[in-house]
Amino acid sequence: MEDDIFDLVQMNKQELEITSLLSCNEKTEQFGLVLTKEDATELVAGRNDSLKSYKRVEFGAGILEKLIFYFCDSQYINQENYTETLTELQDIFYQYKNESDDKLTDEELLTFMKEQFESVCTGDTDYLADTCLDRFAQAVRAGYTGYVGTDGHDQYGDFDEEQRWDKDLYLEVLTELCWR
Repeated sequence: MEDDIFDLVQMNKQELEITSLLSCNEKTEQFGLVLTKEDATELVAGRNDSLKSYKRVEFGAGILEKLIFYFCDSQYINQENYTETLTELQDIFYQYKNESDDKLTDEELLTFMKEQFESVCTGDTDYLADTCLDRFAQAVRAGYTGYVGTDGHDQYGDFDEEQRWDKDLYLEVLTELCWR
């Protein structure tokens, strides 16, 4: 009987989580993103797998709703890749909460993730995890605290090792070439 009660409580909790995720559609549909009940069920299952994988415990609503609201206006997320991208992003989130030794708040990590996803990573979750967040987490573990007070905004420039295309330099050279 004890197992039956535990299973019933878990089922009710999961149904509440799914309903809560579906309520996010009110905001995200303006960006052309809508979760179905199956999508929400898949996301909750993915979240549970991530929590187990990274040996984390979550109380309350969890990170999924925040992820949805942070990333729903992304230029790189569309209805076709919405659920898959959210699943990858939540897995990355939990991984780097651990990798940063939990020194980052959820908001700092989400802000950093979103900024890099939209700019440096151009929507590539692998690059986000394997390069941008890896470098940032290493710096945080080594004692870097520059993100404090910025909520994670404009932090990657300190760790970016790749030479990026510079629009201003390009226009300057183009102008010089045109006037020759």
